[in-house]
Amino acid sequence: MDKNNLRIENHPVLGEYIKGKEVKITFDGKVITAYKGETIATALIASGIKVFRYTPKKNMPRGLFCAIGRCTDCVMEVNGRPNIRTCITPVENAMIINTQIGAGQWKEGSN
Repeated sequence: MDKNNLRIENHPVLGEYIKGKEVKITFDGKVITAYKGETIATALIASGIKVFRYTPKKNMPRGLFCAIGRCTDCVMEVNGRPNIRTCITPVENAMIINTQIGAGQWKEGSN
């Protein structure tokens, strides 16, 4: 297994991992390779990124926790929109993803 690729290639229950088309996403200004069909959180974890946001009150780091969209530990700013649950949001080519600080801020022109 490639130590730069933290994706599970063969899961005992889910079976073999089949990569989708390669896409590029940008995380905090750094271009990362991702694959169509995987979530933002999957791509970030596979690239060794564990901190997705910092809490509003105590500035504590948070990352992937439930991985099913129920909690808000994995929320990040995606294409200028804050509070996007990255564990259930699929990657798209040219996405711009940023670590969310506190409650996040809307960027002008984001939808």
